Amino acid sequence: MKKLIVLIFAVMVLTACGGGESKEEQDELKKVSVVLDWTPNTNHTGLYVAKAKGYFKDKGLEVEILKPGEAGADQLVASGKAEFGVGYQEGVTQARVKDVPIVSIAAVIQHNTSGFASPKEKGITSPTDFEGKKYGGWGSPVEKAVMGSIMNQQDADVEKVNFVNIGDTDFFTAVKRDVDFAWIFYGWTGIEAELRGEELNMLYVKDYSEKLDYYTPVLTTNEKMIENDPDTVQAFLAAASKGYELAIDQPEEAAQILLDAEPDLDKELVMKSQKWLAPRYQDDADRWGEQKLEVWENYADWMYENQLLDKKLESKKAFTNDFLPK
Repeated sequence: MKKLIVLIFAVMVLTACGGGESKEEQDELKKVSVVLDWTPNTNHTGLYVAKAKGYFKDKGLEVEILKPGEAGADQLVASGKAEFGVGYQEGVTQARVKDVPIVSIAAVIQHNTSGFASPKEKGITSPTDFEGKKYGGWGSPVEKAVMGSIMNQQDADVEKVNFVNIGDTDFFTAVKRDVDFAWIFYGWTGIEAELRGEELNMLYVKDYSEKLDYYTPVLTTNEKMIENDPDTVQAFLAAASKGYELAIDQPEEAAQILLDAEPDLDKELVMKSQKWLAPRYQDDADRWGEQKLEVWENYADWMYENQLLDKKLESKKAFTNDFLPK
């Protein structure tokens, strides 16, 4: 009987020390959510890595990655319905001048990788070629302002462009059926074109003005989180940073983690996109996620000059580097 009691005790000890989390350990994790800006893609890989590798858990967090619904990520984060989100500098800028309490806490990609793309056979090789063509967009005034500003540099007239709202229509479908060119992120749609064997002419907006080399996308939170729960913000970014660093150093492993989490994604596209983005996440910054005041000021000034803002942005309130790992 005594031996049996000792054996039972030993088993209990081993079970307590063995694999899996106890209910108490699970309860100790702080539950937070991060809302994506779009369907899952390689802009988001670092978040999936941080979740799969246990980086969030190591920082005391249980993070749910949410896909955006009718309410966008910025709206959910600003209202406090989600603690974190993926957004864009342009959206944060527009929100801040309307006193919406959203704050950018990290740049996912250091330089703007977006631009106007068209099939090579369309013959659009410079902004002057936009005249007389159909542009497929999503109906934002920013689109016309950006296009107009780079066309003006070459004495071209944006009023001669036919703007068509294509909504969520796939780029490849749209340029075959409805329009001549559209605004894309090369790291996803451009890479997909390469895999399809479809040659594109790509005009990156940052190549026409340093003011258009803004942060897109960014990670966001709200002012209440920063004020009331800075430790959670710091923990979230510490884990996310580690996730993006792995995506930089080991893009194939990171891509596979994204694919494991989102098996409906195209494997070849994810792998090639991940390799393309890996050196661009941090690029020339001292650390992943770093944001510069001049980048925020330059773009906000450009938006104000183009009558996209009702008043000037207080740039220092729009972003912070305070929660990035030192």
